[in-house]
Amino acid sequence: MPSNAANQSIVRKPLLTADLKPSRTVRRVEVKRIDFAPGQRTGRHLHPCPVVGYIANGAVHFQIEGEPAQTLREGDAFYEPADVTILHFDNPSEREPLTFIAYYLLGSGEDELIRMLE
Repeated sequence: MPSNAANQSIVRKPLLTADLKPSRTVRRVEVKRIDFAPGQRTGRHLHPCPVVGYIANGAVHFQIEGEPAQTLREGDAFYEPADVTILHFDNPSEREPLTFIAYYLLGSGEDELIRMLE
């Protein structure tokens, strides 16, 4: 006898569509849970591979060079294109930690996940 859960519809809510430019072949995906302390900042950086992810807890001040800054909150998704400078990926809260999940889309022979910039 099927349970009530089996009779319920599955809801799929779109969070993000990211075009990988230039077009690339993804050979491997590394998934990382990343925890920031209250007020922690990343600093200017880039990723040699595209990164998609979502905010699991807290909020993040996010800005890609040449684009407006935005605040992403729990449940929001993000995309960081390969080889593009990220000006901010910072925890704006001085009291609450930030947790996000990042999916690094790696090509053949790629291992570097992040490159810090001056």
